Amino acid sequence: MAKVLIIEDEVSLLKGLQDNLEEEGYKVVTASNGKMGLEKAVNENFDLVLLDVMLPGMNGFDVCKEIKLKKIALPIIMLTAKSKESDKVLGLALGADDYVTKPFSITELLARIKAVMRRVNMHRQAKEKKLQTYKFGNVKVDFVKLEASRNNKKINFSKREFDILEYMIKRKGEVISRNDLLDVVWGYEVFPTTRTVDNFIARLRKKVEDKPAKPKHILSVRSVGYRFVA
Repeated sequence: MAKVLIIEDEVSLLKGLQDNLEEEGYKVVTASNGKMGLEKAVNENFDLVLLDVMLPGMNGFDVCKEIKLKKIALPIIMLTAKSKESDKVLGLALGADDYVTKPFSITELLARIKAVMRRVNMHRQAKEKKLQTYKFGNVKVDFVKLEASRNNKKINFSKREFDILEYMIKRKGEVISRNDLLDVVWGYEVFPTTRTVDNFIARLRKKVEDKPAKPKHILSVRSVGYRFVA
């Protein structure tokens, strides 16, 4: 049974969401303000968080940021009456996995929850599955021996660069957020910034792309992250 945390200050909406999710088989915990929600998110185990943006005291953007600093892999769907694109971009940039604008139908929200949960499961499976070797363009990579070449000339990768490339290849064609890469490659014991990811991607491009400024394999997805194309 998946466990969901709802952080929402509007009492009637909070109760409605709780009733509908419990009817669908989810175990639900609620919080009516940002500080309380953050404390529960950090100290308890959840499979997903529904997070309102306009909260008393501590807004949803700040709550999202703090949750991702401590539990980067915990999926978050933000709920808000704001429909401006800039607000959506900010939420996604802070690590939110999806963004639902009020008013919304419970059918739509349930579909979004299931979609996010599927992505999380795919993420975990990709993390666990180990690649052996892979070829793309004029690049050959052996992830077992930690060896790589381009045009039959050796490429010197760091272990972290191998890990980034392997994860991107395993999720070929998908949009991969910077937070996904931070979770998989760096883990929970350190807290690098998303800028760290950008720096590593820039170094990878110099090593595997014919024209790093116009990459064909490691593509940027504006405001979100990257996508690998073979």
